[in-house]
Amino acid sequence: MDTSGETLKVYRHYIDGASVAPASDRYFETFNPFTAKPWAMVAQGDARDVDLAVEAAHRAFTSGPWPKLTASQRGALLLRLADLIGPQSLRLAEIEVRDNGKLLSEMAGQTAYMANWYRYYGGLADKIEGAVIPTDKADVLNFTRHEPLGVIAAIVPWNSPLLLTAWKLAPALAAGNTVVIKPSEYTSASILEFMELVEQAGFPSGVVNVVTGFGQDVGAPLSEHPKVAKVAFTGSDRTGQLIYEGAAKGLKRVSMELGGKSPNIVFDDAELDNAVKGVISGIFAATGQTCIAGSRLLVQRSIHDAFVERLVAFAKTARMGNPMSADTQVGPVTNLPQYRKILEYIDIARAEGAIPVLGGGKAVRPECGDGWFVEPTIFVGVGNAMRIAQEEVFGPVLSVIPFEDEDDAVAIANDVQFGLAAGVWTQDIRRALSMSERLRAGTVWVNTYRAVSYLSPFGGYKRSGLGRENGQDMIHEYLQTKSVWISTAAEVPNPFVMR
Repeated sequence: MDTSGETLKVYRHYIDGASVAPASDRYFETFNPFTAKPWAMVAQGDARDVDLAVEAAHRAFTSGPWPKLTASQRGALLLRLADLIGPQSLRLAEIEVRDNGKLLSEMAGQTAYMANWYRYYGGLADKIEGAVIPTDKADVLNFTRHEPLGVIAAIVPWNSPLLLTAWKLAPALAAGNTVVIKPSEYTSASILEFMELVEQAGFPSGVVNVVTGFGQDVGAPLSEHPKVAKVAFTGSDRTGQLIYEGAAKGLKRVSMELGGKSPNIVFDDAELDNAVKGVISGIFAATGQTCIAGSRLLVQRSIHDAFVERLVAFAKTARMGNPMSADTQVGPVTNLPQYRKILEYIDIARAEGAIPVLGGGKAVRPECGDGWFVEPTIFVGVGNAMRIAQEEVFGPVLSVIPFEDEDDAVAIANDVQFGLAAGVWTQDIRRALSMSERLRAGTVWVNTYRAVSYLSPFGGYKRSGLGRENGQDMIHEYLQTKSVWISTAAEVPNPFVMR
């Protein structure tokens, strides 16, 4: 457990309101991507730990103080949690940076902003209303109730652990469910540290639990556990498919936000300097490690060469280095397997005939040290049928594809298995509205990119997912509707005939 002369911090599971050692008594290293060295040890869970956590969550859902709370009381707990986040947001962000290598400036913004999810759904908790149904039956009162599902399995990725946990945890708790969280094995620390705030807010034991470990050991048994009512997952489409198949065995509900290969479309009437910044934001911010990465740049042919020249000039100014530094703009890749995958895709692109006009390999700059850095990379000469244009790289690699006109842009943009997001850069309002309608994507940005809010629904078309997160309506993803019939008749009618 000690590779550098310093004792590594040890993180255990969080189950039933307590820190719990793994049943296997085994731990694994979690690495700092900037130094490529381990900084902590994390509990290596298995099906036994999953069962312990799910049983605790099930007990908390069916007995004890949680189900006795009114909706307003549940909301008050979420509001208290939101208030606790602010003073701790920077500390939590620093832990995330140490774990996933994203910029402190971005992660600090995320950890502070995530309080809004708990505040928003805390306020929504006592506004979940049923309805009286004016049926066609005489002497009958019919009304609906919206009730929690039970135990929710929340499986979250490594790129924005706490923010994407909030997207699931806040509405699930507001609806009255209990939750078992499975963090990525690469970024478990911040979520476990966050449990201290959950405790301080006053949530009863067992309402929120965390089991750490690897997908096959924790994710699979959690998705298939008979007492889990729903699986909420964010991650790759391949892993999502496996989880979907496992959840289907128990006919569980699922919501999934999966991969993307989003087009960022620049027309010849766009404000080009703004479009350049939008393209940079879409692919090199967060080192391209985001499901909404604008990894396919579609540029109208009439401006293709001039735009690429501007883009490369701007991208060359990107400062790489320590993600904790305020002036760093591109940090390391989060983990070694992903680092190797990105470099492999760069080799694939070259083999397919794509031409790198920027980057094209690992970064060997002094400021990058021993970390897992990939140079911001731009390929031209890309055809939309190439693997580099069809498969999610999840790194700072941009494919530039020319198009002729609106119809051609739509055809290229939609010719991919994903449909999470898209960007459009134009000054023509008719074109902006038309493109937003024709693009097969769950989110379309016009003259901006990477904007999300707790107020607006988010999710994908096609292999980019099922269901939606955020916004008022999505709380129903964590509820089920019950229809109640009460007869007011003085006498029961013919019992052999359906009413």
